Amino acid sequence: MAHYFEESPEAAGRPGVVTLVLPDLHLRLETDSGVFSPGRVDPGTRVLLEAVPPPPEEGDLLDLGCGYGPIALTMASRAPRATVWAVDVNRRSVDLCERNARSAGLDKVRPVHVDEVPDEIRFRAIWSNPAIRIGKQALQEMLTRWLDRLTPDGAAFLVVQKHLGSDSLQRWLNDQGWPVVRLASRSAYRVLRAGARPVEAR
Repeated sequence: MAHYFEESPEAAGRPGVVTLVLPDLHLRLETDSGVFSPGRVDPGTRVLLEAVPPPPEEGDLLDLGCGYGPIALTMASRAPRATVWAVDVNRRSVDLCERNARSAGLDKVRPVHVDEVPDEIRFRAIWSNPAIRIGKQALQEMLTRWLDRLTPDGAAFLVVQKHLGSDSLQRWLNDQGWPVVRLASRSAYRVLRAGARPVEAR
């Protein structure tokens, strides 16, 4: 069975279009088979985008697991002077995100494979609907890799379904030194805010 977190999906292309309508923007997004939630903007993504505070106006921001780009494009729309790195392991997703950013005229979105972000980049904000289904260990390794690239005043905002382990993830983040608060709880989803952890805790 194919998964949206594979690097090169084998599923035959089935191009489509979804719309993302929020109080402050309206985006038309190209989608395709083999990517996350191609038929509609995922409800968790919508909960995240409705709950997060405005992103920092400048600096480097990250959409971790960008899919076809609803989170990255929202970040870029709300912070037009910031650079938004949109990363995914799925190259079909990265290509779609790039096309969608171009169509929306958001030229400060940088859609790239996860291994193509320069090592020196540090993020003032991370927004993510993380791929819980990759497994607990892989998820923890992924979050450690990227949350440790937060600036000292940065924060990560993660949306997780309650029944897929949001409470255990919150405990793990706290145990690892990222101070976590639950920002919102709605429609079976929780939005967690994790602050940067001290260097000595890494």
